[in-house]
Parts: sequence; C-alpha cells; structure tokens
Amino acid sequence: MTFYRVKDFIRHWRLLPSAWLLAVQLFILVMTFVPIQYRWYQVTVWCSGVLTLFLIARVIKETATTRFLGRFFIFGAILCLCLLMAGFQHLYIQITSHVFEIGAYGCAIYGLLRYMFADQFLTKDELFAAGAVFTLLAWAFAYAYHICQLVAPNSFSNSLAENQIESWLNILFYSFSLQSATGLSHLLPMRPAVKVISIVQMFVSVMYIAIVVSRLFSLREVKYVRKHKKRML
Repeated sequence: MTFYRVKDFIRHWRLLPSAWLLAVQLFILVMTFVPIQYRWYQVTVWCSGVLTLFLIARVIKETATTRFLGRFFIFGAILCLCLLMAGFQHLYIQITSHVFEIGAYGCAIYGLLRYMFADQFLTKDELFAAGAVFTLLAWAFAYAYHICQLVAPNSFSNSLAENQIESWLNILFYSFSLQSATGLSHLLPMRPAVKVISIVQMFVSVMYIAIVVSRLFSLREVKYVRKHKKRML
C-alpha cells in the first residue's frame, strides 16, 4: 500500500516541473547562509545549480529557437560551472558563467510565461510557475549585478574598502528587495551600469505584478465561475 502511495506521489509531482524548479531555487536560497569556504557546501551548491539548469531545460518549451538557445546556454553554463568547480577561478570564466546562466534563466522565464498565458484555466503548476518566474528573475538580475561588481568593484555604496566585492548573499538580497519593492536592502547602486540594471528590474517587477499576477487571478475567477455554473445546472 505504501509503495503505491509513493508511486502516485512521484507520478503526481512529475507533472509539476515548475514546482521542482521553485523548490530547488528555494533550497539554494536557504543554503546561501552557509560560509562558502566549506567544501561540502561548494559541492552541494554546484549540484543544485546543475540540477536547476536541467530543470530549466525541462520547462523550456514551445518554439525551436528558444529550445536551441536554452540548450546552448545551459550546456555553456554547466561547462563553466565545471571549470569553476575544478579550481579555474578566472575572472572571465566567472563572467562567462553568469552570462550563460542569465541566458538560460531568460529562456526559462520566456517558456514559463508562454505556458502560463496559453491555458484557459488556472492549474496548480501555473501557480508554481508564477513563483518560479519570480525567483528566476531575481536570480538573473543578481547575476547581472555580480558581473557589474566583478568588472567594476565598489559598484555599491556598502563597499568599505577599495576593490571591495559584495557577497553573493548581499547581492541576492538586494535583487529580491528591489524586485519585491520592499526596499529593505542596505546596498545602494553607485556605478551607472548597476543603476540602469536596477531601473530595468524595477520596471520588470512592476509589469510582472500588473500583467502576470492579475491574469492568474482572472483565470482563477473564470475557473470558479464555470465550476459554479456546472453545479447550478
């Protein structure tokens, strides 16, 4: 009996790739408080990052162009992650890795948005997809901010010394604070590139809430109205 319950559970969650993607993203987020010098932490984050890229490949659908670009960015990001894990901590490898990751996340966001706008009814996976898109956006912009400070140190006002590089947790916290419009981050953008990216992120986050979230609520209302009409009949 237990075996069949586990089998049904796995079959049910296999139909929710967005939920798995969101879960892995949240797991990586929780892991960011661990000091990065621990080897087991580096291996865990590396495996989680690779798993995220494979899940991204799972949710990229629709057009052949996005599928090709998605695989190109995913394989490039995995290659760069392998080089970084092997000890090649060169600046250009880090920047290239972030560029590939931003491209892969962008393809996943595009695929998930097409998926959410294609249905006429609100499904459970679409709710997870909405959360996954939000985290993917925050991560993609965080990679962009990290590229900026790798190229131009002291990109944020919190830097206390010359050539200071903010931690990944601080950058990710800044990205989530900016995207959620809470304004809780203690960082302030100083370089023009960081300010421009921040403006773009604020615009994207507002449009995401205005268009995507409102559509999900409207689909929920449509589903409720149709279900209520069936009961009346």
